[in-house]
Amino acid sequence: MIRVLVVDDQELLRAAFAALVRHTPGIEVAGEAANGREAVEVAAELRPDVVLMDLRLPGLDGVRVIELIRSGDPPRPGVLVLTTCDLDDHVRSALRAGASGFLLKDSPPETLLAGVRAVAEGGMLFGPTITRRLVETYVRVPPARSGAPAPLAALTRRELAVLRLIATGATNAEIADRLVVSEGTVKTHLNRAMTKLGVSSRAQAVVVAYETGLVVPRNSG
Repeated sequence: MIRVLVVDDQELLRAAFAALVRHTPGIEVAGEAANGREAVEVAAELRPDVVLMDLRLPGLDGVRVIELIRSGDPPRPGVLVLTTCDLDDHVRSALRAGASGFLLKDSPPETLLAGVRAVAEGGMLFGPTITRRLVETYVRVPPARSGAPAPLAALTRRELAVLRLIATGATNAEIADRLVVSEGTVKTHLNRAMTKLGVSSRAQAVVVAYETGLVVPRNSG
């Protein structure tokens, strides 16, 4: 059973998301929170598998909420952010903080539930318009200078290969097939790479892959 903490300062929206979760087999509402500070406290108390949250919260900035939730004692919940705007400037900051996915609040119910399941399993999910916005942002970011610190230097060739494929959107199963190894081996390489990079989520690892130039998104023009 996937346990979800629903966080939104708008009572009607929070109730609607909670109702959707409650009526879905295999998923249940662990609790609710109406502001940032409450979200951090309830997450620490109830230890949900997934935090489904608005990024704009009273009491404590949403990015800071994610940082605090993701820095707690393991097992740490995955964070799926719901936003009303795909151009939100906080998206990249939230990814660095440890968010595992972003969806627009008007996404179809099946998409939202798919996001909850993906994040609960340690994966990622991004709405199409948000994905496009992120790619466009990274296309405009100039490559790191040759003299800059190289956070990837500690990674082995196989860890780099796994990280590169993760950043291009490949699943563990697809990577295993591509590298002719087991899915367990892929997870081991990814976990070791994340430890060396000092990140705690798959999404954060992807951010590092793009910001270091390991993966360069194709500019569709």
